[in-house]
Amino acid sequence: MNPTSQSTPLPKDWQVPGFDVRLWQGRSHRYAVVIPVINEGARIGNLLERMARLHISTQGDIILVDGGSTDGSLSADLLARTNVRGLLAKTGPGKLSAQLRCAYAFALNEGYEGIVTIDGNDKDDPDAIPDFIRKLDEGYDFVQASRFLAGGVAENTPKSRDFAIRFIHAPLLSLASGFHWTDTTQGFRAYSRKMMLSKEIAPFRDVFKTYELLAYLSYRVPKVGFRCIEIPTSRRYPVGEVPTKISSVRGNWAVMEILLRACAGRYNP
Repeated sequence: MNPTSQSTPLPKDWQVPGFDVRLWQGRSHRYAVVIPVINEGARIGNLLERMARLHISTQGDIILVDGGSTDGSLSADLLARTNVRGLLAKTGPGKLSAQLRCAYAFALNEGYEGIVTIDGNDKDDPDAIPDFIRKLDEGYDFVQASRFLAGGVAENTPKSRDFAIRFIHAPLLSLASGFHWTDTTQGFRAYSRKMMLSKEIAPFRDVFKTYELLAYLSYRVPKVGFRCIEIPTSRRYPVGEVPTKISSVRGNWAVMEILLRACAGRYNP
């Protein structure tokens, strides 16, 4: 796969890290399904195969955004047989939020009406993706997955993480935003085009480098009056393994610092 140029330039006022377009077959649906990945190994293959069996590509265009994988997990054969429509490779600085800014900017610039995001580590059940799309069709601007709602599944969640989400992260964001969230740390979400392009939200800023964008949107989107909803989903951790890019001590403290800054409005435009 050779890098190609973007089809159209991004708006000049958007701050977006550099990225290559490694694969692009053009937009064929109203919605994009964005998957951020970095060295996911067999997990991304498992997720894409599951999505293929569910025929997700008939409802949304699958776009991967790679943060710098070196494990060879994104083979051309895998992408072809699982109907991946686009592959972006971030070349600029930053981690997850930077990856997402690349993919979101690309998708909006290509005319998508909304974006569903699911992590590439195969913890989330992709059979909920059509539910996210239905909520976007109903006019919601932010759809958040929740393993804690009735009908949701939280399997093998580390006890420390479960406690932090239920009693720290979600309550603080609920209090600060005015919307009752139950599950705020996972990236299985959907966003409307209208919300993402709003100057009151302004997601395309260099302040969003690591995990800031997720906490910020949970705070800011309901705060300024956009329609939000949570839907029940399944999130399963493999036994004896915690597939995450957040280190145990320093990473968790950084997430807490980001949470407090978001709730204080420090990332507002």
